[in-house]
Amino acid sequence: MGSQDAALSSSSFLDDKSAKVFVSGHRGLVGSAIVRKLTELGFTNLILRSHAELDLTRQSDVEAFFASTKPEYVIVAAAKVGGIHANNTYPADFIAINLQIQTNVIDSAYRNGAKKLLFLGSSCIYPKFAPQPIPEDALLTGPLEPTNEWYAIAKIAGIKMCQAYRIQHKWDAISGMPTNLYGPNDNFHPENSHVLPALMRRFHEAKVNGAKEVVVWGTGSPLREFLHVDDLADAVVFMMEKYSGLEHLNVGSGKEVTIKELAESMKEVVGFEGDLVWDSTKPDGTPRKLMDSSKLAALGWTPKVSLKDGLVDTYKWYLENVKQ
Repeated sequence: MGSQDAALSSSSFLDDKSAKVFVSGHRGLVGSAIVRKLTELGFTNLILRSHAELDLTRQSDVEAFFASTKPEYVIVAAAKVGGIHANNTYPADFIAINLQIQTNVIDSAYRNGAKKLLFLGSSCIYPKFAPQPIPEDALLTGPLEPTNEWYAIAKIAGIKMCQAYRIQHKWDAISGMPTNLYGPNDNFHPENSHVLPALMRRFHEAKVNGAKEVVVWGTGSPLREFLHVDDLADAVVFMMEKYSGLEHLNVGSGKEVTIKELAESMKEVVGFEGDLVWDSTKPDGTPRKLMDSSKLAALGWTPKVSLKDGLVDTYKWYLENVKQ
């Protein structure tokens, strides 16, 4: 950490539990986990707004909100997210909504005196054929995965915006790039969800309906890394407390699993007794995606939730919260 970065991070996040903390997107997968974590740690002044209360794509509304509430810490967890199908179907939404949300929140946070901001992105910012495991410096070294470049371009712009405000304004804006996340409050929509919740829903429905088989897209060969969202929330608090640097940090579990292994574990956790069938005429997406999270590990952070425990926890939440 350079002397400028050290100077930017003079205040301790965990020392002031009464500080005003704005968590955008607090009802989503990531935001809700961060709120759970901060509440558990004893933070008493969380500023939360639903989409109905504050539309983050509207610049004037965001400016008025920041001017009136003046949060000291800001965590950008609001985003328009989805899987391959959603990105292919709604590319304009994925680039426009994400650029609007992050630009409005980052700029208003700076202008209204926030001490620190953490911007959260995604591992899809990296080139399709990045070295594996993917280090932070692989950013912008090659073409993106075409199926989600609209979202990725927006998230890359967010990283660069945080860096630019840090350089020009000497402001403590940092970025974290999580790997594939899962857990309570995930999106289990049959068409617009990511692979893990989509598989959970399909196995559950197959079990309930007594289906003989579940057909899954692709060959099952792609390697993926998954991080339980409670681990990400833990890393967010760790970064707010310990990290102040120009470079974004990867946040991953460091463990990879094939989609086939994931599907088989899911089948077991859900208790589906039928067959698992692969439709190899459908796309697989990126062949391998594992992040190199050694920089965060070197600072002292490690994940705690195993994939099996995380799946059991998530399925329990699904049974209690998703309408059957």
